[in-house]
Amino acid sequence: MKWKITARYLISVLSIVFIVIFVNTFILIGMLFYQQTRGIDEVSSDSGETFTREFNKYFSLENGQPVVSDEGLEALHAFGGWLQILDKNGQVLSSALAPNNVPTHYSPIELVHKYKYMDDEFNTYFIGEFESYSYLIAVPNSKEERAVFMVDAESILSYATKSLIAIIIVDLLIAMLVGLLFSTVLTKPVSYLIDRISQLKTRNFSVQETKRPGIYKPVFANLNDVSKTLQTHEEERLKLENMRDEWISNVSHDLKTPLASIQGYAELLRDLDVSQIERLEYAEVIERQSIYMKDLLDDFNLTMRLRNQDMPLTLQETRLESFVREIVIDLLNDPQFGKYEISFTSASPDLKWNIDRHLMKRAILNFVYNALIHNDETVAVTIRVTADSISIEDNGKGIAERDLEQIFERYYRGTNTENIRGTGLGMAISRDIVEAHDGSVSLSSKVGIGTAVEIRLSE
Repeated sequence: MKWKITARYLISVLSIVFIVIFVNTFILIGMLFYQQTRGIDEVSSDSGETFTREFNKYFSLENGQPVVSDEGLEALHAFGGWLQILDKNGQVLSSALAPNNVPTHYSPIELVHKYKYMDDEFNTYFIGEFESYSYLIAVPNSKEERAVFMVDAESILSYATKSLIAIIIVDLLIAMLVGLLFSTVLTKPVSYLIDRISQLKTRNFSVQETKRPGIYKPVFANLNDVSKTLQTHEEERLKLENMRDEWISNVSHDLKTPLASIQGYAELLRDLDVSQIERLEYAEVIERQSIYMKDLLDDFNLTMRLRNQDMPLTLQETRLESFVREIVIDLLNDPQFGKYEISFTSASPDLKWNIDRHLMKRAILNFVYNALIHNDETVAVTIRVTADSISIEDNGKGIAERDLEQIFERYYRGTNTENIRGTGLGMAISRDIVEAHDGSVSLSSKVGIGTAVEIRLSE
């Protein structure tokens, strides 16, 4: 995979270089062609050659001799040159604006020499023709210089072709070298990225540190964050699967006993020899077991909804002191718990929380029920409202340290809860209710001293 990416990158770089060379060559040839066909006349419209060719319009013949008009003399003066008119033998017939030391006769070789090269006074010569006469226009210190080249077209074409091929080869080699270096830097992290994504696909969520990530550093950082998140979700998923399996197992187990009782007593009711009193007793057992099964299923449904955050809360601003006091009064008025020592204290009469009164009452009652039914009748339970929490404390048996971490697990019963009836979901439900309010529950206990539960809600 790494070499495939590198090869594709190199091909892309070489393609770009080849296209650039081709386009540049095409533009260069086009510019040269344009200059040859149109560019010289346009660029050189004010050159000495053009001025000299067009200067013959200022000539006229008088008595068979060429004469320059006044307009021509002004143009010649403005151009900064001087003029000599020659006959067909090279003899100077007349001059205009010429220095005194210029020749009065020119041989053909002298004319060729002066046309091709400057003279010692740095005059540049241009030659024109009018009728059967010739004329020289010389420009001192002209900005134009004449250069003579001897060109072998075939040699130039061959040399240009070889040079172009050499340039293309060298450019492609340089591009390949540079592309290889850059591709090593750029594609190596990409290869790591592909490997990391493949690992995530195979559910390998381990966090890995990449050396020299280069410009992909933020991508690797985000991948590590994704790995952490997926790892957390994976752990949560496994935990939920274990809980689900445990729930199914425990619910099946807890339902078997009441179902067996219901089935057994239902079979006894069919016995014609059973007295009316026994029938009532059997019916009472069936009813009690049915109520237990209903409570178990209700608790199971509630804890599932709380766990999946599918339980809408009806929040009301509630003064905790009066709210908790009413719960304590109801407990004391309940014949089942009236014999217990239950007390209430408040250090914050104005403390208010936004709570679902029905669910929070159930959570508090579950904590109190656990304190009462898991201890002797001599246990004393104290419910307190402090400045920022509600606490339920007892002086009962306490909970072994090995049981503390699992006390909120569904269906978990500690080592001191033998033969205690209940669905086993009370503590888990209470914890989930508090957490649904964005709160937290902390529990501390010592064997032989007692247990304390503290409820806090975030502000």
